[in-house]
Amino acid sequence: MGRIVVGVDGSESSVKALHWAVRQAELTGDTLEAVNSWEYPATSWASMMPGMPEDFDPQALATVALTETLEEALGAEGAAAVSKVVVIGNPAQSLLDRAEGANLLVVGARGYSGLKATVLGSVSLHVTQHAPCPVTVVRG
Repeated sequence: MGRIVVGVDGSESSVKALHWAVRQAELTGDTLEAVNSWEYPATSWASMMPGMPEDFDPQALATVALTETLEEALGAEGAAAVSKVVVIGNPAQSLLDRAEGANLLVVGARGYSGLKATVLGSVSLHVTQHAPCPVTVVRG
């Protein structure tokens, strides 16, 4: 038994990747780990933003967003069976870090049509080039 890591950011493509990863985990007996990452805005943007409220907690907000996405996609029981990981950092690098020792990394691809459909998004492209394990990119 191993571990499958799936990137879940609440987008439609990440929910499709989540469903694919759940089915794969059922077939292999692997555990499933859903990862969501967040970053503070770049410094140049921070100067343009009004002050953050003292009780602003982006880690808690990201955790709630991940939990809600899992429950909407899998139901309460299905979501409870998934390990939830929320980290601060670049999404691609966070997924690569969590994929260390995993059997598989699963990510969604952007939902473009036409010529853009042949191009992966920046996160999926980066992880396919640098992952420490096999990667599955789930397309729409």
